[in-house]
Amino acid sequence: MKILLSSIGSRGDVQPILALACQLQHLGHQTRLCVPPNFKKWVESFGVECVPIGPDLQKLTGGSVSGIPKLPSAEQLHQMAVQTVKNQFEVIGQAVQGCHMIVAAGALQIAARSLAEANHIPYIFAAYCPAVIPSSHYPPPKTGGFYQENYSPEENLRLWQDNAKDFDQQFLATLNEARLSYGLEAVASVRDYMMTRHPWLAADKTLAPVITDYVERVEQTGAWLMPPGPALPAELDRFLSAGDAPVYLGFGSMRASDQTGKILIEAVHKLGRRALLSQGWANMIPPDQASDVFSVGDVSHALLFPHVAAVVHHGGAGTTTTAALAGVPQVIIPHNYDQLYWGQRIDALGAGCYGPFSHELTSDALANRLEQILSPQVSSDAMALSRKIDPHGADHATEQITCHLMEMK
Repeated sequence: MKILLSSIGSRGDVQPILALACQLQHLGHQTRLCVPPNFKKWVESFGVECVPIGPDLQKLTGGSVSGIPKLPSAEQLHQMAVQTVKNQFEVIGQAVQGCHMIVAAGALQIAARSLAEANHIPYIFAAYCPAVIPSSHYPPPKTGGFYQENYSPEENLRLWQDNAKDFDQQFLATLNEARLSYGLEAVASVRDYMMTRHPWLAADKTLAPVITDYVERVEQTGAWLMPPGPALPAELDRFLSAGDAPVYLGFGSMRASDQTGKILIEAVHKLGRRALLSQGWANMIPPDQASDVFSVGDVSHALLFPHVAAVVHHGGAGTTTTAALAGVPQVIIPHNYDQLYWGQRIDALGAGCYGPFSHELTSDALANRLEQILSPQVSSDAMALSRKIDPHGADHATEQITCHLMEMK
């Protein structure tokens, strides 16, 4: 059977869906991925067919800036939303031909379910974090900030209603116009239609348990993790062997201030520690050629993290899970969306802490957090957590998908 998998976002959105595709192909299915063009070559290196969709995200959201990074204006966001929907219908509409199922992951899968409906094939929506599934127990994530207060269940539901209205304002008219061209009836809610009443959750049950009273059922498979991959570069291996375990510093695909790398390294140096600075999409480079700082490019976190003393990162679902699986204490510096959720979970589980927020980052504040987690108790709790993480989420999801496909025959 042939399965179309789509995820429109940064590396943290694409890597899990690629992990699932690889496992499906291992069982003999054919897969085709719709992901941003940044990842085409990488996806194809695993023998997975790739159809690029949307703009070059690294050019759009990466890089470093002077001062605090700013979001596009409301009008720019609206125009991007309209173009996103039209592009999804065009690209996914072509890519779905000959496929028997669509698996769509992430919060911007506006067209996928409509195209599954038009082609009379099953559709699965998957989230990577329970905080994006509506619930009275917590407020919705939002781009460019966080709801930090403890709201009542009624207030949380009101915020989720506002969240649905925001989706509709951005996407509903364009979505229904496209549905009409396929002979489909209009939908009343973009978010609820996209998510379905039975969403999947590709997140670990210990690290990110489901707490929702909004949808009928959540199929929690566990996180979809890639195999460890190739060995670490020899130069990095030599650095790791040359002294005490370093502190990993990286913000993935987040845009950052041009001073961020310097601040991160200063924090680690205040504690007399060595540092690994990940370049990421912000292209953070150490300001000086110091023997106790190593600049890291694209390497396997699964192989690297067991060799570090702590992981300082932005709070992406994949990085959080991989660090937890490695048994390493974490400091999460939330930037936006669901990243505060992951920081709060790591804090609650005793495997690290969160803060300062990205716009409040200073070397002193980070050094204080690092000193807090680089303790025997936090290290012990992080290692205990690692033994509870299920690394086989992609296997579980593949079994469920195979059952769906067998029922079709």
